[in-house]
Amino acid sequence: MPQNTFDARIAETYEAKWPELFEPAVVDPAVDFLAGLAGSGAALELGVGTGRLALPLSGRGVRVHGIDLSAAMIAQLRAKPGAERVGVTVGDFATTRVDGTFALAYLVRNTITNLTTQDEQVECFRNAAAHLGPDGCFVIEVYVPELRRLPPGQTVHPFAVTPAHLGFEEYDVASQLAVSHHYWTADGQVETYSSTHRYVWPAELDLMARLAGMTLHERWAGWGREPFTGDSRSHVSVWRKSPP
Repeated sequence: MPQNTFDARIAETYEAKWPELFEPAVVDPAVDFLAGLAGSGAALELGVGTGRLALPLSGRGVRVHGIDLSAAMIAQLRAKPGAERVGVTVGDFATTRVDGTFALAYLVRNTITNLTTQDEQVECFRNAAAHLGPDGCFVIEVYVPELRRLPPGQTVHPFAVTPAHLGFEEYDVASQLAVSHHYWTADGQVETYSSTHRYVWPAELDLMARLAGMTLHERWAGWGREPFTGDSRSHVSVWRKSPP
């Protein structure tokens, strides 16, 4: 079972710590994209968290079920309006199965990297594929590893520098692991948080999809379907379940 780093302290302040993720300009394009793929079918969110996307997606008429390891994050979801429309299962989203067949499975905001071994990430793809109906889609939103931004001999890259939040990624290229270090300041106090992630390349994800019986359908730089290029810093990728 992966380590749960989203404890009550993080869950209760998640929206305050990352307010930009809840802006309509961020949420709405993602919900539009996912709703278009789900159509009249159901959607499964792996790592549903506080329901940032599950709640508005269900508000669009899509039946949504979520899996999450953190009971504290789920408690925050359950306290929000409309939560009764979203089914939730507590468990490791790489292996936990739920009833039903889904038109769409999705995993957003770098959550695939919370699985810190290649085996776990491969199992996540297999789990997603097992939940999908014929021609179902699996969507991942994740950053492109920032190794090109590291000068020779340097292992740390800043990804957030604001008066209230400093964030640094510490890379270990031998293990393909990165530790995200966060520092927040409020009322003269400093709060820290660190979590370990396994960064993964687009081509590696495509191979994981093939191992799970899926093939790449489309890849974009963002939810607005901006072209994905060699300079893109993140991607939204869609794999379709291959015919039997």
